[in-house]
Amino acid sequence: MKHICLYFQLHQPFRLKRYRFFDIGNDHYYYDDFRNEEIMRQITQKCYLPANRLMKEIIAEHPSFRVSFSISGTALEQLESYSPEVLDSFRDLAATGQVEFLAETYAHSLSSLYDVEEFYNQTMIHSRRMEELFGLKPRVLRNTELIFSDEIATQVAEMGFRVMLTEGAKHILGWKSPNYLYKAASAPDLTLLLRNPRLSDAISALFSRYDWNEFPLTADKMIRWIGETPEEEQIFNLFMNYEVLGSLHPQETGIFDFFRALPVLAAKSEIVSFATPSELIDTYQPVAKFSAVYPISWTGEEKDVATWLGNVLQQGARDKLEQWGERVRMIDDQRLLQDWLYLQSADHFYYMKTRGGDAGNFSPYDTPYDAFNNYMNVLSDFLLRVEARYPSTIENEELKALLTTIKNQDKQIKKLEETVKRLKTKTV
Repeated sequence: MKHICLYFQLHQPFRLKRYRFFDIGNDHYYYDDFRNEEIMRQITQKCYLPANRLMKEIIAEHPSFRVSFSISGTALEQLESYSPEVLDSFRDLAATGQVEFLAETYAHSLSSLYDVEEFYNQTMIHSRRMEELFGLKPRVLRNTELIFSDEIATQVAEMGFRVMLTEGAKHILGWKSPNYLYKAASAPDLTLLLRNPRLSDAISALFSRYDWNEFPLTADKMIRWIGETPEEEQIFNLFMNYEVLGSLHPQETGIFDFFRALPVLAAKSEIVSFATPSELIDTYQPVAKFSAVYPISWTGEEKDVATWLGNVLQQGARDKLEQWGERVRMIDDQRLLQDWLYLQSADHFYYMKTRGGDAGNFSPYDTPYDAFNNYMNVLSDFLLRVEARYPSTIENEELKALLTTIKNQDKQIKKLEETVKRLKTKTV
């Protein structure tokens, strides 16, 4: 039996408002609430709600159907604020037992590339949030943009995850197929599910392209392609953004009909079914090692990370985050920590990209340079706030020791207060 592993990503960043140089030190609120709400409500109506209704209907009609999701923490927060009905519909899907929710970095950040501790913290925060919402602790990690390397694999294994998703990059696989389980060369206990680029892109990138030589893509054609593969190839990982349904490809293109027909034709074929990542690793064994010395992702022809860190603008912004990470994590100020998370979303770096043109319709900025200037103005104000609380004249180690002493003193004071309270009660 051949298995389709269908996975969707949901992410929305907190987009920044226009923040001028003269705002630094005067305005500490950075976000374009109107735009964020407008975009979330639009995508909710075009994609999230109708797509979730579709998935629920398919699950009710096809007990063998399976689907997986990861939802970034920043998307969850905006859903809670602007579209809570979407979260309710995801809870309904979770209750079917046919849906798996995956872990990722809370802010959809690039922290795995520059800050090991931040990567760990964000992943753990996200895992706890998913468990609170859907009742199950994630077993599988989907890193931001499927970013993977040997170094990252080691960190993920140390976090306790058994499985990680990444791209079936041709320059890594060579003649080998993505349609098997692999294990990380640097962490043999970590199983890897590799995205099938050809089949995934046929849906996510090419579905409504009239100039594509395989247009139109039908469910029958997809099942036939899978059935024509060698018998021993049994895992077909179709990974894509959820916005494929209704937003990237409007409903009139037939994208909803495609997904509705897919399980019907899979069942008729009698050789294709569906599985979640966890079900796959419980069924199959890895066939070989997979190694990526340099980070890979699911984006661009090169499948690297240059989309976010390929120019000096992006690298300069990244370096600033890297320099301040340790100090910011010492802060006991929820507002500052929240801003720290939001400012790490990969989208801010994407808007600065110059390779292959600018970020197009997805960017709220006219040019990558506008994106860089706006982001660095915001970051400058944020770091001034951090500096005001914890001056850079105090070394990190000295500051850490001082904060530890203060926390210990606070604990001791609370214990003494409790003792005094107990003694007063006894006396009365």
